[in-house]
Amino acid sequence: MGYLSAVTLLWAFSFSLIGVYLAGQVDSWFSVLMRVALASVVFLPFIKFKGVSKSLIAKLMVVGGFQLGLMYCFYYQSFLLLSVPEVLLFTVFTPIYVTLIYDLLKSRFSPWYLVTAVIAVAGAAVIKFAGINENFLLGFLVVQGANLCFAIGQVGYKYIMETEQVELPQHAVFGYFYLGALVVATIAFALMGNSDKLPTTTTQWGILIYLGLIASGLGYFAWNKGATLVNAGALAVMNNALVPAGLIVNILIWNRDVDLLRLGLGGAIIMLSLWVNETWVKRRVERDYASL
Repeated sequence: MGYLSAVTLLWAFSFSLIGVYLAGQVDSWFSVLMRVALASVVFLPFIKFKGVSKSLIAKLMVVGGFQLGLMYCFYYQSFLLLSVPEVLLFTVFTPIYVTLIYDLLKSRFSPWYLVTAVIAVAGAAVIKFAGINENFLLGFLVVQGANLCFAIGQVGYKYIMETEQVELPQHAVFGYFYLGALVVATIAFALMGNSDKLPTTTTQWGILIYLGLIASGLGYFAWNKGATLVNAGALAVMNNALVPAGLIVNILIWNRDVDLLRLGLGGAIIMLSLWVNETWVKRRVERDYASL
């Protein structure tokens, strides 16, 4: 849990840094490319080419392509459609996706998870009551795309490390994770990037460098390594520790004018959906699976 807790504190500032200093000012596709490229640089000196099977390389690159490449593509677009607190609250679905993907690996699925989703959507509606528009709905869906990619990457990396015969230390092969993400980010920028909206201030460049080298370069390695050391339940819980940590940082430093009543009420309903998922829904699912 030490790795996951440390990265939670590290990432708590990332949401606001993106929303306040980069979103709408710097081309989001360039931000993704820079962040992934800098993260790749951190681990290139450690990468091992000998003694690593092509199958393992391919799997790690696919996982990285999802968790970092595609996830960032969705994630950075969401800040153009939603406020930072909304982006944070809508990430609470990630633990549900983690559980669902594990179940899919075991060839099983339960419709009871839909109960959790319905309650959480109601919470999202409260946050934007009387103000729901096309951008809000699209933003909600974009965040879910990011959540799903992040979950696929976590579960995939944990599953690979549990099932593959990996004799090398994790930092010796993690560079392939970043290279997979770099392929996705490069293609995305080539197809959709706007070279006229590159960073123009030292603050923007500094934030990109910090996010790339520290938040991504060190953060994702520590998070995925931590994921291999805990069970799926603990991993799901730590995913949602990011929400209150990020909200506290955003509201105290950058967003003091936020409607705390509406945000608190909607957030409470979303958290209720998680409580329902962790108690009632999981018991029903386990009972259904036991009867098969």
